[in-house]
Amino acid sequence: MKIASFNINGINRRLGNLIDWLEAAEPDIVCLQELKAAQEAFPSEAIGEAGYRAVWKGQKTWNGVAILARDADPVVTRDRLPGDAADAQSRYMEAAVGGVLCASIYLPNGNPQPGPKFDYKLAWHERLRRHATTLKKTGAPVVLAGDYNVAPTDIDIYPTKSYVDNALVQPESRAAFKKLLGKSWTDALRQKYPDERVYTFWDYKRMRWPRDAGLRLDHFLLSPPAAGRLADAGVDRDVRGRDGASDHAPVWIRLR
Repeated sequence: MKIASFNINGINRRLGNLIDWLEAAEPDIVCLQELKAAQEAFPSEAIGEAGYRAVWKGQKTWNGVAILARDADPVVTRDRLPGDAADAQSRYMEAAVGGVLCASIYLPNGNPQPGPKFDYKLAWHERLRRHATTLKKTGAPVVLAGDYNVAPTDIDIYPTKSYVDNALVQPESRAAFKKLLGKSWTDALRQKYPDERVYTFWDYKRMRWPRDAGLRLDHFLLSPPAAGRLADAGVDRDVRGRDGASDHAPVWIRLR
């Protein structure tokens, strides 16, 4: 089973890129983030013609998450992260597909920091940690996939001082990610590439893509039953270099 995560950064604007990648990569499950489309504006017909059935939680202009499954119907178990009834941002969707429970996650960016956006980021992270513990206790193979908006360590960002004040690399952000991982969850990409600089995001500014000035912001966290089935993991870097590309590249894992 091949599971992918892709911050598409505007699904309708980049629909052609998405369809081309789906046809070439043939993932079984896809977790999308940053749809930037209202619920009724999701391109379900085009996705269906590509062979995928979808569930999604849209939001006009910002956010938005979806889960696609090839020749299968994702069974939604949650379309919002528990813990804050007042939180109306579309950042979390969870569905069962083929015996695996997958979550598509778009964690808050948190900039500028310090400030209310950073506080929201850390609070959201803690809500996710608590819910992840609940999911782990089910004993099911769980995959928490998405854009976490954190570069967990210095090896997850190109050598630079330009991000020193950015929420993506703050000690509090990194500590929250480390706490989420704990001793139970496996960081799939880091498991596969323990000592390599593996990037998933390259900002549009300052020629960062041509310079390979990237960050690893997109992660797969696997519960023990899922981690025991991990066969491979990678990043489809070439997708980032295409015309009109998202600033993220698709990330994927294979489970036995």
